[in-house]
Amino acid sequence: MQTRTNVQPIKEAVHPTRPSRMFRIKKEFHRSKHFYLLMSPYMIIFFLFTVIPVVLSFGLSFFYFNMLEFPRFVGWQNYARLFLNDDIFMIALKNTLLFAVITGPVSYIACFIFAWIINELSPKVRAFMTLIFYAPSISGNVFFIWLIIFSGDSYGYLNGFLMKAGFILEPIQWLLDEKYILAIVMIVQLWLSLGTSFLAFIAGLQTIDKTLVEAGAVDGIKNRWQELWYITLPSMRPQLMFGAVMQITASFAVADISIALAGFPSVNYAAHTVVTHLMDYGTIRFEMGYASAIATVLFFLMIGSNKLTQKLLRRVGE
Repeated sequence: MQTRTNVQPIKEAVHPTRPSRMFRIKKEFHRSKHFYLLMSPYMIIFFLFTVIPVVLSFGLSFFYFNMLEFPRFVGWQNYARLFLNDDIFMIALKNTLLFAVITGPVSYIACFIFAWIINELSPKVRAFMTLIFYAPSISGNVFFIWLIIFSGDSYGYLNGFLMKAGFILEPIQWLLDEKYILAIVMIVQLWLSLGTSFLAFIAGLQTIDKTLVEAGAVDGIKNRWQELWYITLPSMRPQLMFGAVMQITASFAVADISIALAGFPSVNYAAHTVVTHLMDYGTIRFEMGYASAIATVLFFLMIGSNKLTQKLLRRVGE
């Protein structure tokens, strides 16, 4: 007797294959191709003049290159020379960190406070005061004004005032005395810093939804300080981040003010910064490998400060 068994084929479970990451990228690019097309001019310029030079500078920092001979690989020699044998760089690094620690936070807070106060004024007065505060950052002869104020003879405004008031008997060489040079450059830097960040804060304050303030009053916010911390600052996170980046860049990249007021180099390198040190080796001595090492250190200092600022700003409103 033959037994017949019914063998049914086993159907394999068919799972829909997930699209690959490259496929999703192509699909997204095709869907938003018009936006990418509009962004392409900026991105091309950004990569050509920012990303590529940064990458080349980092690579060149491991070479000896004097613009005349072919680059010669030296490894970490430039960095060892920078931190172990270059005393002037350590002075420049100390001055730059002082600038970043003092002028950066002070100017950042001052920009916001002035923007917060001016935002409460009437539109016409607010527009006029905004122009007054922004004008120093676009003034062409700003250094000339401060040179007159801190002139080392009796015709300088500060010396003339102090001598007339009886505080001093003879003029002080403000820009030739290393006790005063760094402080003067910081004062001028603070005065110039009320620029782009100030405008960004004014714009951010203008875009805050008024209904949030009304809802906050219902939820128990009792004064303007609580309104500032729980409503105003969280609503301005993009502008706060933009202002922080601008202030970090300005405080670490101080050079023109130092050169215009204190000379290049300044007395006993009292106002020497990392950027002026970079200019010395990059544009005067043409030691491009060593200058690239200086630029790389400055780049990582800015990146680290930016990351720290981002962490602090995330806690706003908590």
